[in-house]
Amino acid sequence: MTPDELLDVFHRQVRLPDADAIPGWRQEVDGLVHRSYLEGPGSGGFVEAPRGLGDDPDAVIAGQIAFFTERGLSFEWKTYAYDEPADLPARLRRAGFVAEPAETLILGEVDRILARPGALPSKIRLRDVDEPSDLHRIAVLMDALWGMGLERIEVRLAAERRMFPDRLIVTLIEDALKGPDGPALTAAWVRFQPGTGFASLWGGGTLPEWRRQGLYSAILVHRAKLAKERGYEFLRVDASEDSRPILQNLGLHAVTTTTPYVFSV
Repeated sequence: MTPDELLDVFHRQVRLPDADAIPGWRQEVDGLVHRSYLEGPGSGGFVEAPRGLGDDPDAVIAGQIAFFTERGLSFEWKTYAYDEPADLPARLRRAGFVAEPAETLILGEVDRILARPGALPSKIRLRDVDEPSDLHRIAVLMDALWGMGLERIEVRLAAERRMFPDRLIVTLIEDALKGPDGPALTAAWVRFQPGTGFASLWGGGTLPEWRRQGLYSAILVHRAKLAKERGYEFLRVDASEDSRPILQNLGLHAVTTTTPYVFSV
């Protein structure tokens, strides 16, 4: 499929029905806006508007700010480069949102990834996690790489696995000799999105000293196999500039960019 065809399928199957909201979070449609949020530990919210914002975009934006401010929740408005109105980013900045680094939306067919083997160095082991201690090791890795917060990652992944065990698989790569006593060298997870053809890929961080040794590619191929086993046709990644060229070299396509705009309360 071409990049434009993949983006069209993604828009229809994922964005319009809001199929990629975090499982367990409250989902609401407020006019043209899709929002999801969680109150309590790890709280926050997400907003996007795949159908545009109508005749008065600033009023819609103000309404979402009022909704989340009333609940004391910071939230992210996720924009895609093709969203309407075209000046949405400027409107969000004027309303007090702060842009975070842009990412590239990468889409592709599962079979393109499975056509390439994912080999690991000797004495390195890849496995799906099943112990709370594994989630802690993954949180330590993600916090060291991206400052994501130990508790935030550990608590959210544990809660999601507990509530939706069939929709999330978390994988790590470790030194086989050190096992659970050593650090997670690479970690990633895959979310399966029921009612769509897409499995979404998250994480993928690797310790600096272990980069360029095939770990990222191996954990990608592993998750593609998991998706294939469950009947999913497509993969989706919100890719950083570090992972974008790897994914493209493996046969996936950059179809557009996304930028999160954060409003803090």
